[in-house]
Amino acid sequence: MLEEARLPELVTPSRTHGLVDILDRVLDKGLVIAGDIKINLANVELLTIQVRLLVCSIDKAQQIGLNWWRSDPRLTSTPVSGSLDAGVEDRLERIERQLAKLTEQRP
Repeated sequence: MLEEARLPELVTPSRTHGLVDILDRVLDKGLVIAGDIKINLANVELLTIQVRLLVCSIDKAQQIGLNWWRSDPRLTSTPVSGSLDAGVEDRLERIERQLAKLTEQRP
């Protein structure tokens, strides 16, 4: 019987491993992407879009002084004191009083 010749297995680098390394490095060091888009017509600027994107880990963001998510009431589970506008608070109190009067009037 003839034995089949076996070729050595080729070791190919995993793309996933490379992407993980790149992502880890980006999150550790940070990545800033900046760009401007301007639309002009007959030397008249019609539209300007400024794009600034920072990609980094939360630890890195806090290290460089970016922690806006801590005080954003939409992103925190505990409400920030004084987050309601005074006008909204007055309106809410008025609605609650009207509701109390309506429930008292019921037989």
